[in-house]
Amino acid sequence: MGCDGGTIPKRHELVKGPKKVEKIDKDAELVAQWNYCALSQEILRRPIVACELGRLYNKDAVIEFLLDKSSAKALEKAASHIKSIKNVTELRLSDNPAWEGDKGNTKGDKHDDLQRARFICPVVGLEMNGRHRFCFLRCCGCVFSERALKEIKAEVCHTCGAAFQEDDVIVLNGTKEDVETLKSRMEERRLRARLGKKAKKPKAAESVSKTDVSEEPAGPSTVQTEKPEEPSLDSREKKISPAPRSAVNGSSSGKLVKPSGGTTKRSIADGEQSEAYKSIFTTHSSAKRSKEESAHWVTHTSYCF
Repeated sequence: MGCDGGTIPKRHELVKGPKKVEKIDKDAELVAQWNYCALSQEILRRPIVACELGRLYNKDAVIEFLLDKSSAKALEKAASHIKSIKNVTELRLSDNPAWEGDKGNTKGDKHDDLQRARFICPVVGLEMNGRHRFCFLRCCGCVFSERALKEIKAEVCHTCGAAFQEDDVIVLNGTKEDVETLKSRMEERRLRARLGKKAKKPKAAESVSKTDVSEEPAGPSTVQTEKPEEPSLDSREKKISPAPRSAVNGSSSGKLVKPSGGTTKRSIADGEQSEAYKSIFTTHSSAKRSKEESAHWVTHTSYCF
């Protein structure tokens, strides 16, 4: 039962026993939670956003996930509660002046301190490496340590001065109990938002119906000071009466006098004139041709003989 090298296998190598429970390295877990995106597993880079459950993401990764969910089926559980970009908050982080990044270990001959964080608490100065509990405010996105909020109790943000409530405080990368509490708050918040939208719809419909049924506004007053009243149609007809017969001269003179106030047009040939005077006009019977005398063509002036 020897191997090629002459070794003899031992009992634990031949007999399969119960598997040992794998222990998760806490340091590696903290580094993965606080330095890498929970959706794309890439290093966190600005702009950094956080969801209502306290997980950290790259903003571009969230936008890609919302636009094309088929590419992130394997990581759908990490962002299944994110329905729109409004469900995440962009964080306002404070840089750590002692963090050098990869600049100090370009040759690979220096130890990288993974517990050195990129960001710190702007109030207390604690590093955001997972050793201390951090939280952010939904109203403004500022990030603080939990110790700072407990020691300096205030109803406004320590950085920007925005007012906040207890419901706006969300713990970053909290425990299972914290996640369950945040999840229940998220569901209640979304339920209130839905009920508020439903309540606004019937109010809007009522306002529209009221405007339709409302009475017409009162018209302008009948008293007019600037412009005089315009004459009615009856008065106009009375003013525009036909000229009297005396205005027209007899057949001996043959002259016409225009009526002074009238604007109506009357045919002179229809008046009481002599036959010689009427024969001047084309409407007279002597100017008309019979069918036998008329030509079979049409000239420019049909009354030229």
